Amino acid sequence: MDPPGRGPGVVAPGPYRIAAMETSPLTLNRLSVYLRCLRHLQELGIERVSSQELARRYRLSAAQIRKDLAHFGEFGIRGVGYRVDQLVERLNSLLGLDRQHRIVVVGMGRLGIALARYLGFNHDSFRVVAGLDNDPEKVGLRVGHLKIRHSDELEKVVRRSRAEIGILTVPAKAAESNYGSLVDAGVKAVLNFAPVRLPEAPGVQTKNVDFRIH
Repeated sequence: MDPPGRGPGVVAPGPYRIAAMETSPLTLNRLSVYLRCLRHLQELGIERVSSQELARRYRLSAAQIRKDLAHFGEFGIRGVGYRVDQLVERLNSLLGLDRQHRIVVVGMGRLGIALARYLGFNHDSFRVVAGLDNDPEKVGLRVGHLKIRHSDELEKVVRRSRAEIGILTVPAKAAESNYGSLVDAGVKAVLNFAPVRLPEAPGVQTKNVDFRIH
């Protein structure tokens, strides 16, 4: 049975974003999975769902769903389940997806171009606002809605575009200097695809992605 609540899809008031920041990455990852599943239910026109039904449809754990959601307050009505639309809205808020996040891609090789064109980074909550490279043959070229800028302009581009997230797809030898420029420009998070592990700067969430491992 789903946990009791104050009304249809009601969530207890509280500092959702602060709670999310203090939650483990594994829990936040599961919340993003739940959100993806709930969005699919929206597409199907389903208005309510229980934890058991959500778990059955998407091969999840009903107990884990209830435990994760309970960390942020009381959701749903016992015996009735969750209001899909309202739960989507709450998870969007918890995960910071109720506002747009601006992204800059540094290194416009094949991977950088693919990421800059990726629909998931140019829809709803995310948008690639700039692409940079130090190759004179690439600077000035257009990739979708972007015009490639020179890497020397990185800090200026980040500040002017108010980008919060940087994606690094540069060679290993160029990763640390570009990372430093992103940090100095004020980004809050960096996704690093360069084949080198970068140390995490204070106040900047840094994710090193190694395709050989992941």
